[in-house]
Amino acid sequence: MDNNQIIEQTKTFVKTTLKIAEGGHDWFHTERVFKNALLIGKAETVNELVVALGALLHDIADSKFNNGDDTVGPIIAAEFLVKQNVSTEVINHVIKIIENVSFSSNIDKTAAFHSKELEVIQDADRLDALGAIGIARTFNYGGFKNRALYNPEIKPNLNLTKEEYKASTAPTLNHFYEKLLLLKDKMNTKTGRKIAEERHNYMVDFLKQFYAEWHGEK
Repeated sequence: MDNNQIIEQTKTFVKTTLKIAEGGHDWFHTERVFKNALLIGKAETVNELVVALGALLHDIADSKFNNGDDTVGPIIAAEFLVKQNVSTEVINHVIKIIENVSFSSNIDKTAAFHSKELEVIQDADRLDALGAIGIARTFNYGGFKNRALYNPEIKPNLNLTKEEYKASTAPTLNHFYEKLLLLKDKMNTKTGRKIAEERHNYMVDFLKQFYAEWHGEK
């Protein structure tokens, strides 16, 4: 198969695999990340097939929905790509991206793997955690986990370890401070930073409105 056929086959595989996934980590999330990655990648020197496959497969089995096991996604992705006769070099690169793309995978450590393709996909994934869609996804997941919207008595923890972050049951609003508002300054690419700035500011305005309504000021 040529690269376009491989990408189309991968889309079909991901759609089928994620057909009953939680709304913030479903096919539509993957599709948005894929589109963002292609957009960001246009301004970078990257292997386009690696970017496409890495973006499509980055959440094929998110550890949040697999008892915290970070190995499930890479295994599923590798098995699928082998069946598509993708080169070993590309498969290995995609697996490294899946293993290192998430916010939690970069807590407590300096990433041992770096590539421009990873940077592009990481920015694309982080953009989907920002702005209007980021807000919607955050509260959707909070509802999925039956978490409180906000509790003034439970303060955000800005020094979470990876284990604490993954095990957190804190109110949804805390997630803005523990992750979302930090993403703008963690973007890798010029394009990613530009888009993130606007989305970040939208979230800041949302929080101001949220607190004003919470306290009966508006």
